[in-house]
Parts: sequence; structure tokens; C-alpha cells
Amino acid sequence: METIESIYHRRAVRHYTPEAVQPAVLMQLLDAAVQAPSPLNSQPWSFAVFCGRARLAGFSTRIKEHLLLTLPSTCDLHEHVDRMNRPEYDAFHGAPALVLICAKPQGYSREESCALAAQNLMLAAHASGLGTCPVGFVRSWFRLPHIKDELDIPGTHLPMFPLVVGHPDGRPAPPNHKRPEILVWADGASG
Repeated sequence: METIESIYHRRAVRHYTPEAVQPAVLMQLLDAAVQAPSPLNSQPWSFAVFCGRARLAGFSTRIKEHLLLTLPSTCDLHEHVDRMNRPEYDAFHGAPALVLICAKPQGYSREESCALAAQNLMLAAHASGLGTCPVGFVRSWFRLPHIKDELDIPGTHLPMFPLVVGHPDGRPAPPNHKRPEILVWADGASG
């Protein structure tokens, strides 16, 4: 698949089949992720991979409980509290795998680098026929010290970009994207 085609056709997938993503395929996606650019080639990312729908459903239950207790009323997510109160709501959309991209303790522009690695992973997954969906609202739960300890994520690493991966159960319709909003376009002819 051409790169530009992946960029234009990749969508956030929120419905997955029960089929597992094979470890070798997940490794290919991680290999694609680490091809992302980073300042001074610092590569300030690391990965935690969690597989199994039951495991992720357990995480989802605990995440919803945490968010319902800690979500400030001024947070944009507060409008979704009703959905989080429903037992059937799964924060991970029934996906069989979660890749948590973490920032290492050293490195310049760690957050941006992790986002670039995530974009590579999402495009590689799409090109492989898989679906992905960023689930950033769960990040605060993965950053809790006792959760990091429980999941063997080093205390020095900062969970940045949670991303589910799986076999899509259908393809979502493309959203309407706005045209680029160009604030300034200065060419050399004007001086």
C-alpha cells in the first residue's frame, strides 16, 4: 500500500473481531514505530504490550472506576461520564492488544517523538490490514505509580500514547477533514 494511501484511508477503529494479533505481527509494528524520527536520533521511546481481550477488559473496568472518581468536572471528557458508567462500555473497544508507548527518562522532545512513533505504528498497522485506535484518556491510569509497578513499567518511564490494535470488524466511514488552515505563507519574493 502506498504511504499516501495509508495516510488518507487510515481510520480510528472502535470495533474489533475476537481474533488475536500474532506476536510476530506486533513486533513488525514495533519495528515500524522505531523508524520514526527523533531529535538527535535519541529514540526516547519504549513499549509495553498487553494482549488478551479479558486482560484489557479488566483494565477497562479499573480505568473507568479511576476516572469516575478523579475526573474534574471541567475536563472535556466529563461529558462522557454516562458512557463510562455503563458496564458494557469497554475503553479498549474489544481490541485484543494494547501498545503503550512510554517516554524514556532522557531525551529531547520525548512526547513528540512518542507521537511520531505512534503514527508510524498506526500507518504500518493499516497497511497490514489491521485497525488501531488511540485511547489517550486512559493515560492517567497507566501513570499511577502503583499501576506502573503492577505492570512492570519502570518508574522512570512515562506512559505517553496508549494505542489498541486488532483486526477490524468493518471499516469506519471517513470523517470530513477540514482543509489546512494556513496562518502565514511567506515566500522569498516579498522580501
